[in-house]
Amino acid sequence: MKLFCKHLDKPLEFVQNITADETNMAGGKRSVWRCKDCGKIILRSTPFVQGKVSDGYHTFDELYHHRAILFSVICNAHPDLAWKSKRHHEGGGPMYNGMFIVGIETPEGHATYHYDIDPYWDLFRVKELEYAPKWDGHTPEQAINRIYGLTKGR
Repeated sequence: MKLFCKHLDKPLEFVQNITADETNMAGGKRSVWRCKDCGKIILRSTPFVQGKVSDGYHTFDELYHHRAILFSVICNAHPDLAWKSKRHHEGGGPMYNGMFIVGIETPEGHATYHYDIDPYWDLFRVKELEYAPKWDGHTPEQAINRIYGLTKGR
């Protein structure tokens, strides 16, 4: 598959975002585009929804950064429950390029997020594991509910 096209000075047609484990198979790339002139497929590092997109109040980049800061505060407040790793569970696929996973154990199970190593790795002052625990299949909604569950009994 050619990654370059002589028509790159023209707009490309968006095909699809690459998510989860598919990102590993695409060498860390996050979106697929097609040249309208020659049909060549081009992989790009950024998903179609760019971080500069805004709802009129905040950009995706700002919200992602806020989530990272807030989750680091939660994890750092519970260092006995939190962990980070540059590798998925043993036997699992490799980590996404330039990213790590951080998680916290809750009474309902763990909650995890992936973040860019730079600039977020050092924000999480928690134990580093060689391998992250195996993902239990939790959804984003379950993750936030599990995190909220840490406030019960306080």
